[in-house]
Amino acid sequence: MSRSTDQLAGGELLDDELATAVRRTGASGGGVYLLTRQEPVLSLVVTCGSLVEFALPWQRLPLDTPTPISDAVRQKRLAWVGRQEDLVRSYPRLAAAFPYPLSLAAVPLTGSRDCWGALVLIWLDSHPPHITPREHGTITTSARRLARLLDDAVPPPAIPDQPRVAPLHRTHLVQPGLAAADFAERLPGALAMDLEGHVTFLTGRAAELLGRDADQLLGTLPWQSLPWLDDPVYEDRYRAAVVTRRPVSYTVLRPPDRRLLIQLYPDASGISALISPAEPGPAPPATSAVPSRGVPAGGVGRLYQLIHLAAALTETVGVQDVVDLVADQVLPAFGADGMVMNTLDAGRLKIIGHRGYELRRIRALDGLPLHTDLTPVGQVLSTGAPAFYVDAEQLARTYPQAVALSGKQAWAFLPLITSGRPVGCCVISYRHPRAFTADERATLTSLAGLIAQALDRARLYDAKQDLAHSLQQALLPHALPAIPGLTAAGRYLPATHGMDVGGDFYDLIRVDDTAAAVIGDVQGHNVTAAALMGQVRTAVHAHATSGALPEEVLARTNRVLADLATDLFVSCLYVHLDLAGRRARLASAGHLPPLLRHPGGRTEVLKLSPGLLMGIDPAACYDSVDIPLPPGTLLALYTDGLVETPGTDLGQTTADLAARLRLAPEQDVDGLADTLIRQATQSASRNDDIALLLINTDPRPAGGDPEAS
Repeated sequence: MSRSTDQLAGGELLDDELATAVRRTGASGGGVYLLTRQEPVLSLVVTCGSLVEFALPWQRLPLDTPTPISDAVRQKRLAWVGRQEDLVRSYPRLAAAFPYPLSLAAVPLTGSRDCWGALVLIWLDSHPPHITPREHGTITTSARRLARLLDDAVPPPAIPDQPRVAPLHRTHLVQPGLAAADFAERLPGALAMDLEGHVTFLTGRAAELLGRDADQLLGTLPWQSLPWLDDPVYEDRYRAAVVTRRPVSYTVLRPPDRRLLIQLYPDASGISALISPAEPGPAPPATSAVPSRGVPAGGVGRLYQLIHLAAALTETVGVQDVVDLVADQVLPAFGADGMVMNTLDAGRLKIIGHRGYELRRIRALDGLPLHTDLTPVGQVLSTGAPAFYVDAEQLARTYPQAVALSGKQAWAFLPLITSGRPVGCCVISYRHPRAFTADERATLTSLAGLIAQALDRARLYDAKQDLAHSLQQALLPHALPAIPGLTAAGRYLPATHGMDVGGDFYDLIRVDDTAAAVIGDVQGHNVTAAALMGQVRTAVHAHATSGALPEEVLARTNRVLADLATDLFVSCLYVHLDLAGRRARLASAGHLPPLLRHPGGRTEVLKLSPGLLMGIDPAACYDSVDIPLPPGTLLALYTDGLVETPGTDLGQTTADLAARLRLAPEQDVDGLADTLIRQATQSASRNDDIALLLINTDPRPAGGDPEAS
């Protein structure tokens, strides 16, 4: 019997297909990520198998996060990680949070119109390091089936607040009866746990050995209900058994002096444990009998999350990176629904980022004085102590207006302290009341310290970048002059993230009844390069307006550079435009050759004597060349960021740019400049600034000479 696509909106068909994919591939577990429509983020919507708890830190993955899943979607291919060593080498952050042997496959869910997201499958046992062609086909077929389900879904599937857990098997065969119970009771001590670690069955002998009644243990986590097992070492033994699917045995000390041997036998549905008195021998190390200090109780999972988040925070650069990381990874890891991050700004609480709040609430909370009595943020920053409120009633007793302002029902106010001074406050909130465990409070408090360091570093970075960017923008022309007989468009684009300032420059200069165009590139991507760029641009402008020829402008500017005693080199291309004579004279100091598109559309790379870079030899001389410049000619000057990418031939990429210029539709120079910049930014490997200057001689020159038509 067929089921309507309406059921897919509830997830049943998607869950079934994921479980089928896990079974067909023999994977330990899997998940389906869907792209959100509002932002480039992958959200985990359903998971299956023994990976539910491990997936907590990765419920939301920004597309630029270095993971096999995001790589598969961006690159539109199957991503395969065959061994733990490959994971450490390619994705160290992921490896730090998941220190178990694994193999992983991620494949995009490409539908009829767009990519929906990704299917991820994980093998936690001894899978070979290489994927076979048959496995490859099975995985991609499963992805196609999932994509078809998503294509046919009416309405399209929504992104849930928390990922669903799809059962790996719809039915389970259970053998009831006294015979099975009698068999279990004859064992030394038998106990069963599910994949999350909860005790689902135990014999009377097991309860006796553990020193608890059966009803005190059923449904609990052993390391929580038995204080002497409250050590991350023992929890990690269980996790190792779940992940590797291999038997694990270890000895524990039940106070005061009884030693027990615990043997774990895992499979896809859970773990069977045998408990027996240990053989006489040396006592176990003291660390096995005493709970570890500084690690949250039962906190191996939290510890791995903390490691993962700490590694992720070290990769953040700007303030927005820190805000996005907290929103995308910290909130899902703790099941939170909202986040507000504040910093101190002139005695007021400035909100620098938020998630899960209506804009009207943010406006009401932004800019409050530090010592406000509306929310606990000011008090938390003043004392440096975190505050946890489990429900609205508890918060309202001290801050009666805070509940209405927030619209949430539980809160964790975490002061962000670094080097003994407050840098801000991170508020994590929930839509429903929540009793924060000691484990969560300790982990969140530790995490706040990591966030504080990342935020402090990011604020310094942003301040430096803003200063450098403002300097560079001040040194570049705000607008090109209007010169009769030609139209021009200039563009400057800084390099990829982390290098937002550089030495590329361009200019269009009015010289009496003519004009001059210049483009150049100062070595480096820093404030020094930007400052030198301003000095070079000023020198070129001064020599140009004095009426010097192009070769003289470069030679004189080169001598100025020598007087500045800089260690940086500068490439430069100078063009004198004789509009009345319809000619141009060009000289180059080691710069890339310009492109010339003739009125008929033919485009060529102009051959110029490259000359020596400025800043090398104060006595360097430069040659010039004259070219015709009939009406309707387009001249393109550019820096290497527009054409140069690692691993490519510069001559070929320049020829490709000439071909794009030739095939570009007829449009104004502004539209053409935007098109060329957009095409260049589509390269993921771009790592240099881009400066572009397009100059088009009008089809009808000034004065309307009919012979020029």
